[in-house]
Amino acid sequence: MTADVVVCGAGPAGRALAHRCLVRGLSVTVVDPVPDRRWSATYAAWVDELPEWLDPTAIAATVERPTAWGTRAHRVDRPYVVLDSDRLRESLDLAGAEVVADRAVELTANTAALASGRTLTARRVFDARGIARSVALAEQTAYGLVLDARHCAGLEPLFMDWRADNGAPADAPRSFLYVVPLGGGTMLLEETCLAGRPALDGPTLRDRLHHRLRSRGIEFTGDERVERVRFPVEGGRPGRRTFGAAGGFAHPATGYSVAASLMAADAVATGARAWPAPARAVYQLRAAGLRALLALPPTDLPVFFDTFFDLPPAAQRAYLSGRTDLTGTVIAMSTLFRTLPPPLRRRVAAATLGIGIRSRIRIPSAIMEG
Repeated sequence: MTADVVVCGAGPAGRALAHRCLVRGLSVTVVDPVPDRRWSATYAAWVDELPEWLDPTAIAATVERPTAWGTRAHRVDRPYVVLDSDRLRESLDLAGAEVVADRAVELTANTAALASGRTLTARRVFDARGIARSVALAEQTAYGLVLDARHCAGLEPLFMDWRADNGAPADAPRSFLYVVPLGGGTMLLEETCLAGRPALDGPTLRDRLHHRLRSRGIEFTGDERVERVRFPVEGGRPGRRTFGAAGGFAHPATGYSVAASLMAADAVATGARAWPAPARAVYQLRAAGLRALLALPPTDLPVFFDTFFDLPPAAQRAYLSGRTDLTGTVIAMSTLFRTLPPPLRRRVAAATLGIGIRSRIRIPSAIMEG
């Protein structure tokens, strides 16, 4: 039997796409080796990134104005939400879909060959299996503890905190502290390597987190629930048959892909293009931003993020969330470049020299020149 849609991968992106296809009356088959597995990761988003159709019970906690630290504090004037992974998964209901516990091994536009030998056919086949790890790909890594919020008195939610109180040498690769409420009286405190090739390993991040918490007088026993994170921030393949991180939806500067996938799922379910020309151009610009981050000396990162969070809120929003906002992304990046300290500006320019934007969209020279 030929389905309307086959979705390979039942993580947040694949499940969201399958769910929206079902809502629109399409016949759907979902393929995943362990389709009933729980999602152990913590997912978060800016509230204005989320689609209207998302069940509000999927939001576990909201931070109205999170703080970001470079060398000084910045208030981000934009609500930030932490999603409840279990409720998010449940809200992306797959009732009515055929769910196949198997591994997709070869995909075409209309077929999915499975490890069991079965071949599925459909009018559209999507690869939402994420990105396979590779030494050639930059990764984000993190090590976190879930603490009783009462042990974190006085510690405010932190989008990122680059202060150097984690015991790392000044010239070592940098990591930052990420702190968010999870609801139910708990908080996640996570030491994060934003992007590295190679990225910092788990034991290094664990030791840094423990040092940082002790330096701030935050009590922990070592018996707390641990969250470990490791995933590529590059390597997606934008196209008509890929979706989620596999389809290039991951932001290389943050690693976030869930909100972008949720927002795009409804349109893709209707057959709309996920990658119009402006989105492809933004994808290339963001890849250039990742090259710049990877090239910066460790001591430059806090200053770089001071400059970024000094940008107007609209520019921050465009770069962090404007997947199809080419003009806004160009304005944000060019403004950031102009306001960086000169030595840092030269290093960023060297890292991104020669970038080309393959797009039919014409970028006004006034924007590029500032």
